[in-house]
Amino acid sequence: MDRDELLAQLQALNARMDELTDRARRLGEENRSLRQQQEQLVGERSALLAKNEMARTRVEAMIARLKSLEQHT
Repeated sequence: MDRDELLAQLQALNARMDELTDRARRLGEENRSLRQQQEQLVGERSALLAKNEMARTRVEAMIARLKSLEQHT
């Protein structure tokens, strides 16, 4: 293998390393973004579950009051 071939291989290897480094950086950024989105969605889900439970409790209380009124008439 002559010097020019070796130099060409080293340049190709260097270019490939740059590509892989860039890909790893982009995947890291994407991973951070997805984790933030997941945290946000988990928070939103928790809030919605709490609202749902509150609404269920209120509806059950209204039903109980209506049944009580119905029994008194």
